[in-house]
Amino acid sequence: MPVRNRRAAALPAKLSRSWLLVNAARSDDFAPALASEADSVILDLEAAVPEEEKEAARANVVDALSGGMTAWVRISAASTEHWARDLEALARLSGVRGVVLAETEEPEQVTFTAMRLRAGTPVIALLESALGIENATAVAKAPGTFRLAFGVNDFRKDVGVGEDPLAMAYARSRMVIASRVGRLPGAIDGPPGNADAEDSVRESSAVTASMGMTGRLVLSRGQVDWVNRALSPSEDELSWAKDLLDKHRAGAAVGDGSYLPRLKRAEKIADLADSYGLWNA
Repeated sequence: MPVRNRRAAALPAKLSRSWLLVNAARSDDFAPALASEADSVILDLEAAVPEEEKEAARANVVDALSGGMTAWVRISAASTEHWARDLEALARLSGVRGVVLAETEEPEQVTFTAMRLRAGTPVIALLESALGIENATAVAKAPGTFRLAFGVNDFRKDVGVGEDPLAMAYARSRMVIASRVGRLPGAIDGPPGNADAEDSVRESSAVTASMGMTGRLVLSRGQVDWVNRALSPSEDELSWAKDLLDKHRAGAAVGDGSYLPRLKRAEKIADLADSYGLWNA
């Protein structure tokens, strides 16, 4: 049985930074993905799997998630015939941590998906079109929605915009605001290019963080650590938070109008550092 990275396995999905997509038709890739530093692993039954391999990929997922493995699963869009088949295969599997619903455009699609799964199974709504972004707030507030994720490439094809961050700033902002209105964890950004080098991944992930998104899809295991680092508190933030909290515990901190907000921010940074194992690192 594949061994899940212990730190990642214990991390709540609401805090997951890296979401590693694994082609469900390639079962040999499951174990390396689970042993990686990816905060969450998604077995992909949708875009990565050719039509003629759908059934075999489904069988791979059933075997894995009924044999002791736990993972998320990206399922087909509600508008396709594969949606019902995917859900039927997953409905009774104890290893399903949650599902990622492709091409989400309406809140009902999330709710109907959740209703076909075990009670309480979280659903990440993947927004990949203009209509999905337009309905982001309604989707965020729908029963069953756990987080929003951005299908960047399909969105660009649908709308016709370039890859410049400015061209997609509106869509990302809509998702961030919708997540806040729906009281969801931070939105998950789309992936870097599969062959992007470290500098490029860090640069684009800095855009993700600056937009207020707290997670990112990842296509390559080699990019996981770069995404994790980019979406974690920086060394300067950790040092500042530790210094402020040490002074606070010693009663030496100076109180003014900004003190309580700064203390709250320092506590949040410290909590994230604990969750991500950053203090020892």
